[in-house]
Amino acid sequence: MKSDQYKTITALSEDEFVISRSRFITFAIPVTSEAQIDELLDEYRKRYNDSRHVCYAYVLGDKYEHYRANDDGEPSGSAGRPILGQIRSLELTNVLVMVVRYFGGIKLGTGGLVSAYQEGARNALEKANIVTKTIGLNVSFTFDYPATNDVNHVINDFNAGKVSENYGVNCEMTLSVRANDYAGLLERLEKVETLFITEKVDL
Repeated sequence: MKSDQYKTITALSEDEFVISRSRFITFAIPVTSEAQIDELLDEYRKRYNDSRHVCYAYVLGDKYEHYRANDDGEPSGSAGRPILGQIRSLELTNVLVMVVRYFGGIKLGTGGLVSAYQEGARNALEKANIVTKTIGLNVSFTFDYPATNDVNHVINDFNAGKVSENYGVNCEMTLSVRANDYAGLLERLEKVETLFITEKVDL
């Protein structure tokens, strides 16, 4: 069974250090979309427009399916990939990590850069508040009022949450349940007399 949980961070965290006179400032930020990431990159590039590089990596999606790494002018593979590697090592998603570098006049070499960007990303992420979230799926349905008790039994058995409910001659309800329980919930609901599912997720 696939996991219906993922790990992310809840708020901005930062780190700063100096190696061979080069200053590295790292920001780890929770994100939910590529559009938001683009806005943040524009914002931080303007804020640190006197820096040499603003390198970054991100992972998006509850299945960790969208990701990107960018070296922003550093030697290929020396910045973005090490940052991405730290995000992945902590199994995080919906996270953007940016590392701003002010060049101090001493070249670090590819190995030194890799170590520096790894350290910056790791330090900022370790300072972040990491949480585990559960993927929830919704199902909407109607039923006749006499079936209310049967519906409530199903809700209790699956620990489902009520997103909305409206009781009348024709009752309406939307439930949310963790993804791994979704198929079982649908099966039970379909056995309730007079209940008709109006909207569901195709698995």
